[in-house]
Amino acid sequence: MTGRHDALPPLREVINRYGLRAQKSLGQNFLLDLNLTGRIARVPGPLAGCAVYEVGPGPGGLTRALLEEGASRVIAVERDARCLDALADIARAYGDEGRLRIYNDDALNVTETALIAPEPGEEVRIVANLPYNVGTALLIRWLTADPWPPWYKSLTLMFQREVAERIVAKPGGKTYGRLSVLAQWRAKPRIAFTVPSSAFTPPPKVASAIVHIEPAPPLDAGLDLRSLEKTVEAAFGQRRKMLRASLKALTSAPETLIRAAGLDPTQRAETLSVADFVRLARCYQDRAQGPAGD
Repeated sequence: MTGRHDALPPLREVINRYGLRAQKSLGQNFLLDLNLTGRIARVPGPLAGCAVYEVGPGPGGLTRALLEEGASRVIAVERDARCLDALADIARAYGDEGRLRIYNDDALNVTETALIAPEPGEEVRIVANLPYNVGTALLIRWLTADPWPPWYKSLTLMFQREVAERIVAKPGGKTYGRLSVLAQWRAKPRIAFTVPSSAFTPPPKVASAIVHIEPAPPLDAGLDLRSLEKTVEAAFGQRRKMLRASLKALTSAPETLIRAAGLDPTQRAETLSVADFVRLARCYQDRAQGPAGD
């Protein structure tokens, strides 16, 4: 695809011009291949009429692609002030009524809906090559949004491949855990494609993957998120132990709780399906809210 990004210099030149050496302390790894950033921008589907929230744009490779793919607005939060001039160049190139808005801030500290201020009926999609050091924390924040369905339509995020595999993992393996359950009980995650380390500057030690997540109706609409989190945290806190032992951190009567959920106290956390965890958490919630409590 050709467009206004052609009027902008190559990203490698931008990095050299503004001295944007990636900093490990900020979890930075820059993508320079505009064909690859374009492929990422197309994962969530057509962006026309959408507001896109991007975290950690760096020199703006993905930012360019999002604008080129037709996003009505891109709201970018970049902690590294060194990148602001490069991003301002992109804003000027796509100067249609401020399509690119740049905020110099820490994404963990911002109120996203206030920054984005979506119009009634406007879809918000989050698309980001997340800095490695904050990626999981941001994902959990977005997965635990309240109310549900959340304020965004989808998440398209880059993670280290190991993290991506944990998000989509099924029961029975070592990668299946707390993140898998949180991602799957009321959303549909999939790995769109993997990205080799050679695509980055500097190249990280591991491959990465693009994960696309779409919110879905929860398996149990009456289940409180905190009850699920506490149940999953206890179960996986000692994942090598049987549930009757690991869930002692949750309740003084673990076997009663486990059997009430139709499960075997000798099972281990990694053998439970997401639906099993939801049922177990609902039993915990009901007992905690009951007359006797626990």
